[in-house]
Amino acid sequence: MLLLITVISSNFSRFYVYAGFELNKAYIAKELCENRSRPAMHCNGKCYLMKKLRAAEEKEKEQESKGNSNRLEISFFQEPFNLSFNQPAIAGGNSSHVPFYSYLYTSQHIDSVFRPPKQTA
Repeated sequence: MLLLITVISSNFSRFYVYAGFELNKAYIAKELCENRSRPAMHCNGKCYLMKKLRAAEEKEKEQESKGNSNRLEISFFQEPFNLSFNQPAIAGGNSSHVPFYSYLYTSQHIDSVFRPPKQTA
């Protein structure tokens, strides 16, 4: 939350200068204006406002350049992932480990309905 407020306040510094000027316009025109001794110029504190705006802009530029120099860049590299499957080891000719399959069920009905396709070549 504090970080968000800090980022927003740095981006809206000109807004804060304008708001402060508008809220304290009478005081700035009477006490802080450089041209308060010359009321014919109708400055009314605008010179003070321009000074503050320039100062805020310079401060923003300084913070921006300072922020760029403190930036740390971290690069992440990863080896490509290769997926490989191992070939199953086949026992060399020893079929005693494999159970022998035998089809013990027979039915004349199944043999009469389901017939394998005939080869025509």
